[in-house]
Parts: sequence; structure tokens; C-alpha cells
Amino acid sequence: MNRRAEQIRRILPQRIIGSTSRIVGLAAAVDDFPVPLGARCRIHRDSDTAIEAEVIGFTGNETLVLPYGDLRGIRRGNAVEMTCSVPAVRVGESLLGRVIDARGRFLDGRPPEVLTDRVNLFGEPVSPLTRPRIEHPLSTGIRAIDGLVTCGLGQRLGIFAGSGVGKSVLLGQMARSSSADVNIVVLVGERGREVREFIERELGDEGRQRSVVVVATSDEPALMRIRAAWLGTAIADFFRERGRHVLLMMDSVTRFATAQREIGLAAGEPPATRGYPPSVFSLLPKLLERSGLTENGSITGFYTVLVEGDDTNEPVSDTVRGILDGHLVLARKLAHENHWPAIDVLSSISRSMPDVVTPDHEAAAGVLRRVLAAWRDSEDLVSIGAYRKGTNPFVDVALQLREPILAFLRQQRTDRSPLESTCQQLIELSGVISHLIQEGGGAGNGQLGAVSSQ
Repeated sequence: MNRRAEQIRRILPQRIIGSTSRIVGLAAAVDDFPVPLGARCRIHRDSDTAIEAEVIGFTGNETLVLPYGDLRGIRRGNAVEMTCSVPAVRVGESLLGRVIDARGRFLDGRPPEVLTDRVNLFGEPVSPLTRPRIEHPLSTGIRAIDGLVTCGLGQRLGIFAGSGVGKSVLLGQMARSSSADVNIVVLVGERGREVREFIERELGDEGRQRSVVVVATSDEPALMRIRAAWLGTAIADFFRERGRHVLLMMDSVTRFATAQREIGLAAGEPPATRGYPPSVFSLLPKLLERSGLTENGSITGFYTVLVEGDDTNEPVSDTVRGILDGHLVLARKLAHENHWPAIDVLSSISRSMPDVVTPDHEAAAGVLRRVLAAWRDSEDLVSIGAYRKGTNPFVDVALQLREPILAFLRQQRTDRSPLESTCQQLIELSGVISHLIQEGGGAGNGQLGAVSSQ
């Protein structure tokens, strides 16, 4: 018995303690601290208060730990104790309707709930050979998405946009109107002022009842912002394994990458593309591949990407676009025209759309895209009066049906459009367009009135 106890003590040391030797940027270096990467520890300060930290790397014989809080009060020689070698979080059904921080603590002022389950914070992605094919659509309640960029259950899409073009409004509208069973909303690096506004105005009571909101504001340390993304994904995974269809909305992946850049530079990584160290580009697929479809349930992911200067080809945007199954682009020009949601459908794509829609739906979406593309190519000529009617039948149709088409693509934030209704309107609009083209641009007022009334 004593021999077995000694073996257990060697394998799982009950207590590992080191001491701080120096401060390296945002991190503290600890001597005599042989703990694994990612382990959680506690730095004991002279004020009888401890600060939580996480191991982020090693340099020489020193272990680098990054605190969850402020480094103030830490001196050379402070004791550092490991508290957890494998990060895990408590989850449960009672999380629904609640707001928590990156460490799982309740923020909404209501009494804490008893969480019965415990899961690994950094779970493994689903094996590619056990993923079923995506064959069923997810209704978001937004016509521009359901009609022209249809999303499937278990698909992952990016929302690429600059600041102030309606990302939060779009996420809140999907949370209220989608056909998903559970919403997981992860706000990474969000402005503190906007958190309550999003919960009360965009999410509302209806969306909040079936949602879990994970918050890490922009003033919190980089570790907390990183942890919020992993925690939200772990909670989504918990509900998926219980047979739920989960809608995971993360705002934003860019701030997640920025937080990892801070951690990587603090650990001594060399900056690579535009100041991002290599760990950023290796961590993104690990996070994004966690969502998807399984035999039990699904996680449909919408990840916002805050593009710098509206440049959708900057490093994070380009990497995320290559990992995801499609993307929505929000255009500032449309937002300036009071076109909501400001989705540029010609720049947006869903790679799973052909697998989840009917042939009639796919054909109708193609017809409307051709009309929109023709209008975009000739918009400058039309605006200066240089376009001659009859030059392009698709432009002629775009001029005649411009208002019905815009009415289909525009939608108030409180307006909910079921997928079946969206498909019917799209097919009817496509039918009128095809008839007008066959007739050479001429049509009766009855058809135009029928489309306008949709």
C-alpha cells in the first residue's frame, strides 16, 4: 500500500511551489516550478491576497506565468503554487438565461446556480470521419441570409465587417429568430458600455431565455479574453452532446487573435505577419474546428471578424475565411444607405448552401444574384444617365424591380421571416424576373404589384 501511495505521489505531486524571480513584460518568471503548459497557479502576494495566473511558456530554467489580474504587488521571491494542471469548467442546464464571465462566475446579479457537470476547457475537435454531412438548413429568420446565403445545421460562417455596420444587431436578431434550440453568445473584448445594451436591447427577454452569454470586456487581461472564447465553445459542446442544436455566436475572432498576440509576445514569440506571432495562426483552427455537426447534435457557428480599415484580406480575416464554411460581408456603403442588414450578398457565400436547399430555391437565388450583379456593374452608368434601356435585360429588370428586390433584402430588427416564407417570396420574385427577361423587359402592372406586396 505504501509503495502504491509513493507511486501516486510521484505521478501526481500534491503540491508544486516555485518563487517569482523577475517580471518579463506582462508575465512573471518563476524559478523551480516544473508544471505543464496551460496549468493554473496562484501567486501569493505580501498583502495576504493571491492572484490567479496561467503558465504560458518557458525560458531557460524559468516558467512564465501570465496573471488573470494586475501584476501590481508582486515582488521577487513571492511563492507561486499550482492549483490545476488540466483546466476544467462547471456547466449545466441551469446556465440558460444567465450571464457569466470568462471564469464561469455569474455576472447578472441573480443567485448562483448549481452546475452539475464538469468538462475540459480545451476539448478536442470532432474527428473528420465521424462528422455527418450537412444536409438540413438552419433558419436564421433573416431573408438575405436564408434566401441567398443559406446556412446549414453544423456549418461555420464568418461575419466580416468594419466597426459600426451592424454586427451586434445582426447577432441579436439571429438569437431571437433562429430555429436553434440554444444560443451561446460570446463577447470577446467587447466595450463595457455595450454589453448591457446588447443583452437588453438586441438579445431581449425572448432571446435571453434560451441563451448563455459569456463576457470578457476589453479592459480585462488577455488571458480572460482568450478564456471566454474557449469557455463559450465548451458550453456549446456540452449542449451539443445532449442532443441540442446550438447556435454559437462569437464577437469577435479578431479580438481573440489580438489577445493571443499579447500572450505570444509576452512568452517571447517573434512577431511574424503584421505583428502576429505564429501561435495565433495555429490556435485559430483549434478554436473554429470545435463547432460542427455530430451524431448527437450540432453547433452552428457565426464568428465575427473585425476587419481593419474594411480590408477583408488582412491576416486574421484571410486565415479565418480559409477555415470556415462560408462568410457574410457587411458593407459600409449599404449601412450609409440605411440598408439593414447591410449584407453584401454578392460578396457573401455559403459553401453548404447547395446541400441544404431545394433545386428551385438554388435556381431562384442564382437568378436574383445575376440581377444584383448586373445592377452593380451598371450602377455608375445609370446614375449619370448614360445607360440606354435594352442594352442589358438584367439591368432593365433591376431598374423595374429595384424596390421589390430591396424590400426583400431589407429587414427591420424586429421582423422575423420563417425559412419557408423566405423561400416562397424568393421563388416568386425569381419567377417575375425570368418572365420579364423572356418578354424583353416588358411586364404587366399586375406582376410588379404582386412582387411589391411581398
